[in-house]
Amino acid sequence: MDVWNRTTVSEFILMGITDLPWLRKFLLFLVSFFYLVDIMGNLSIVVLVIRDHTLHSPMYFLLANLSFVDILFSMVTVPKMIAGFLVENTISVKGCIAQMYFFHFLGCAEGVLLAAMGYDRYVAICHPLRYIAIMKKSTCIQLVLISWLIGLTTSLVHAVMTSQLPFCNIKRVKHFFCDVKPVIKLACKDIHVNELTLTIVTGFLSTSTFFLTTLSYVYIITHLLKIRSSKGRSKAFSTCSSHLTIVILFYGTAMCTYLGPASENSIEKDRVAAILFTVITPTLNPLIYTLRNKEVRKSLIKLMNKCIIWRLCQQ
Repeated sequence: MDVWNRTTVSEFILMGITDLPWLRKFLLFLVSFFYLVDIMGNLSIVVLVIRDHTLHSPMYFLLANLSFVDILFSMVTVPKMIAGFLVENTISVKGCIAQMYFFHFLGCAEGVLLAAMGYDRYVAICHPLRYIAIMKKSTCIQLVLISWLIGLTTSLVHAVMTSQLPFCNIKRVKHFFCDVKPVIKLACKDIHVNELTLTIVTGFLSTSTFFLTTLSYVYIITHLLKIRSSKGRSKAFSTCSSHLTIVILFYGTAMCTYLGPASENSIEKDRVAAILFTVITPTLNPLIYTLRNKEVRKSLIKLMNKCIIWRLCQQ
């Protein structure tokens, strides 16, 4: 634990998004609303998949895990952001490193899960007769465990390297949470190796999982072009459209944030991008799947009817 003794700064101040009082109040309401919808929406997906036997399939098993990761992902950053709208937002150096670790851990796990979901759609559309044999229960559990393992190991690299940096005097983090780029900028030491590692590790993981997801859709589109029935093509593509929308939202913001050096302008842009993938994207995920998926909608309506009947019986 010598690293903590060498750190002259004991805590950081998270500067948040804006200093304008009226904008802080507006964002407090907006972010709190999105956070509530995020937790309720993703929790509903998890509950529906557990309770409804019609949703006990590989696709919904992976979706429930994605929703669970989204809940944790938002809990790592959003409560601290909301606190920053009300009071000066301070965080200890240890707490900052921990937040950084869990943020990248869950972000990496989500990226791998999205790739696994792309593979699931590829097998369902291109090899429907072998789907049950390929996407068996053990395979799905292994895919989820791999996503968590990759997230655990890659985030550990950033957390350990950042914890080795000495932080002197300057302690204002130009962000609403502890991300790697804005934190390492405060170190009183050359951070070239840290920046390079961030670009290589996170860049490789995001581009490789995005490539695998894209490859799945290349095979899917090639297969769909062979289907003569337009109804058959539209039905097959409708099962992929929700996942494809989420992939574009997630990877678009992640690649813009981490593929590049930490400059003043880039950190300002990163704050905007971070709002998208910490607040907006996790909120939209359950909405996109619920609105575009008939089975999830039916299950949700069924659960709501049961809750209404139960309430009426209680009265």
